Amino acid sequence: MTIHWCGTGLSAIPGLRRLIAAGHPVTVWNRTTDKARDAVGDLTDNIRAFDMGALAAVLRPGDVVVSMLPADRHVPLAELAIRHGAHLVTSSYISPEMRALDDAARAAGVALVNEVGLDPGIDHLMAHWLMADYRASGAHAPDNIFGFLSYCGGIPKQPNAFRYKFSWSPLGVLRALRSPSRSIRDGAEFSALRPWDALGRYEAPLPRPETFEVYPNRDSLPFMAQYGFEPDWQIRDFVRGTLRLDGWADAWADVFDTIAAAQGPEGEAALVALSERLWAQNAYAPDEPDRVVLCVTLHVTRAGETVYHKTYAMDAWGDARGSAMARLVSVPVALAVEAVLSREIPAGISAAPHEPPLLARWMDEVAGLAQHLQVVDHRTG
Repeated sequence: MTIHWCGTGLSAIPGLRRLIAAGHPVTVWNRTTDKARDAVGDLTDNIRAFDMGALAAVLRPGDVVVSMLPADRHVPLAELAIRHGAHLVTSSYISPEMRALDDAARAAGVALVNEVGLDPGIDHLMAHWLMADYRASGAHAPDNIFGFLSYCGGIPKQPNAFRYKFSWSPLGVLRALRSPSRSIRDGAEFSALRPWDALGRYEAPLPRPETFEVYPNRDSLPFMAQYGFEPDWQIRDFVRGTLRLDGWADAWADVFDTIAAAQGPEGEAALVALSERLWAQNAYAPDEPDRVVLCVTLHVTRAGETVYHKTYAMDAWGDARGSAMARLVSVPVALAVEAVLSREIPAGISAAPHEPPLLARWMDEVAGLAQHLQVVDHRTG
């Protein structure tokens, strides 16, 4: 069985190199073969120019296709995998179009594994761990009230005036800031058209506590069921969001104005021009360390008293192994590939696993990727 790893962008390399170094048969596919050779040419010469037809010609039952390509390629690759009896792994969110393939994947006996990167991915693992720990704690009662927060962000290790730096084109970040969000705050559904309409502050329980600016992203509500929250539970807060350095909103005020005014083709052209300027001014320098902070909190109260309150906290930064973002996105993808090959993930659509053996093993691996990983019990300090 062959692993067909498609895409060798900056966030793909550590996981890809791990699979090759472990002796798995890997074919590397990339639009530009020279870039792929620069990334992994010291480990393999099995590198090909990406083409759907060429991939289809060599895809065999039981193979695994890894899509580290832009999101619009995931569903066509999933459809190709199903036709050939092959599996698919991607770090991206499960789109409605991907979810619609669940029945076909089950019928074909193939796994379509998504949301196994950093966020989504490691954040899911932390949430599953906290929920399992809570259920085992003996603290559950029908009148419990739940608060859940999950904040993740890639930020510069060495803060700059702009309070952010880019590893690749800023255009994707700018477009994402145009997306609305939905979450639960103070027991009610909360919607925001733009992130800066929902900005808050969060003190991360790191070894040296640090305050960040945070905002909800996407639609948090479907993840309640994914994490095992029961329909009749009383939810005070449920937010999955993005974390930024303190002072980020002030530094980005002009950017927000441009995004808010961007309408139609002229607005898109303005975003492209802004992206190019931000890239010139705020790109990471070669070998400059990045940083990733991820905190997932479950806080449960009853009659005004805390009965459970823990945070899974991670702090990681770039080092001699490369960028933190690349490690934390791509190594979990490699773990998912190995789990598919060992038949530990069932057929159909799935996200990051919640099964105890896989969860424990993956979090052990994550501990080796981060400089700090800790479960903080706020009740005991």
